[in-house]
Amino acid sequence: MIVNLQRKVKIKTAAYMPFVVTLRSAVEETNGGNFSIAFVSDKRMKELNKLFRGKDSTTDVLSFPYEPDEFETSHQAGFTATDELPPESGSHAFLGDIVISIEQAQRQAKENKLSLDDEIKQLILHGVLHLCGYDHETDNGEMNKLELLLRKKLKI
Repeated sequence: MIVNLQRKVKIKTAAYMPFVVTLRSAVEETNGGNFSIAFVSDKRMKELNKLFRGKDSTTDVLSFPYEPDEFETSHQAGFTATDELPPESGSHAFLGDIVISIEQAQRQAKENKLSLDDEIKQLILHGVLHLCGYDHETDNGEMNKLELLLRKKLKI
């Protein structure tokens, strides 16, 4: 699901659905899982960044990996919290949420001499990699290397 919660930059959310489908296939770690994307304003992104990361500034993308609550993990399909759920149980069906500041994306697109469309696709990719457990701040370049490889593969 893709939602546009900002009004400053005109974008067509449906235009990103084919990319999302291709991305889910290209990134092996998603296991075909779903995720949601919300396009927001700089103001809203600054609020989210402060609330969740303690940083009083806007940012381009935030990822919120899905974590089942204790009830889901301990009672789903008769399994206990220490049992491994089978893939068909849907335990990995939802990866989490990605939030993108469209205003920040627009500035970065201009700085990087990219179309806004390509910048947004790069941010979606970046967010998905975070949902899959990658962290460029701690992984010695592993996420960046994979992201560059996937940009080429996805032609963005």
